[in-house]
Amino acid sequence: MLVSPALNPALREARFDDDTPLDPSGARAARTAAPHLPAADRYAAGTSARCRATARELGLGAPDDLEVAPAGWQLGRWSGLRLDEVAAAEPEAVAAWASDPEAAPHGGESLRGLLDRVGGWLDWGAGDGGSAPSTRGVVRLLAVVEPAVVRAAVTHALALPPAAFWRLDTGPLTLTTLTGRPGRWNLATGLPLTPAGAVPGEG
Repeated sequence: MLVSPALNPALREARFDDDTPLDPSGARAARTAAPHLPAADRYAAGTSARCRATARELGLGAPDDLEVAPAGWQLGRWSGLRLDEVAAAEPEAVAAWASDPEAAPHGGESLRGLLDRVGGWLDWGAGDGGSAPSTRGVVRLLAVVEPAVVRAAVTHALALPPAAFWRLDTGPLTLTTLTGRPGRWNLATGLPLTPAGAVPGEG
């Protein structure tokens, strides 16, 4: 079960992840969502400030109490910038990044690298130490991870082509559930962690 973090200034401004923490509005939204969180056997959070803060506000515990989930997409020197800023300054680089899964003009991680990293985590028990998937019973893991990690996990789980990553949207404080096993995942995506009619990130 993958939960995307609450809104923060970087998400509001469509900036590439630069480890910006939650603002008070995002923290309140996470606390509102907490009662609607499904139960799990294991809990994890990504390494970004907004993932750790969202996990804390959801009542999952302090960062040191949680397993470590995959970090967000590493975008090198583009981190902290808005996409429109980068597109205006480096249009050819942005075009290559968006069309070639092997490209990393920002000096960080390619889309292929992200898909492989997240896919490996997913298929090998979501980071449980390397036990073969076939040796374990059903275990429910809930992880608060960056939207790019959610999209990469879905792309990998459903064996979609890398280009499908760009066609997936993940809103703040939404739940994406993958059930099954490597090679045979089922998907339930975009379930809001809010009461009926409430808007994630508002409050």
